[in-house]
Amino acid sequence: MSEAHLFAIGVLLAWLAGIRVYLTVFGVGLAGALGWLELPQALEATTSPWVLGVSGVLALAEFFADKIPGVDSAWDLLQTLARVPAGAFLAAAALSPDGELGAGMLATGAGVALTSHLLKSGSRALLNASPEPFSNWAASATEDAVVVGALALAFTHPWIALTLVTGIGVLVALAIWWLWRRLFRRAPRSVPG
Repeated sequence: MSEAHLFAIGVLLAWLAGIRVYLTVFGVGLAGALGWLELPQALEATTSPWVLGVSGVLALAEFFADKIPGVDSAWDLLQTLARVPAGAFLAAAALSPDGELGAGMLATGAGVALTSHLLKSGSRALLNASPEPFSNWAASATEDAVVVGALALAFTHPWIALTLVTGIGVLVALAIWWLWRRLFRRAPRSVPG
């Protein structure tokens, strides 16, 4: 693979880690362990049975925690400590054929993971303001589908996958901005006359 493809894969993995870190690590590790793709040396750590087991159990826990309004926001807050460093590692590891993690890609991965994490947690906090749980479930299921679909595309068509998740990210950011303005618009003041 070319360095540009590996860069796209690294940025994509960092973005996905900001949304579903454990599912991303589990998916990369499983694909490498089953021989579906050849991982760079630094990403081979994800094929360890311990990493696969722990990330699989945590992905399952996240799947359920993310469907419960209120619990999902607390989970997102706690997961900031895992998603950003994992995104930094995944991005740098994708672009390090010799196992040396570059500072530039670590910083890029951290920034990308933090951005997608903030979009996810911000949108979920706004959705939790609605009294019904269905929008929360739909958002969570959409996130699950986007991560699985993007992982499936990541190593075969990284530029398509990166374009899709970037487009989705922009749409989510615009929707959050629109919803925020709609929910918290100030009522016009009446002037005493």
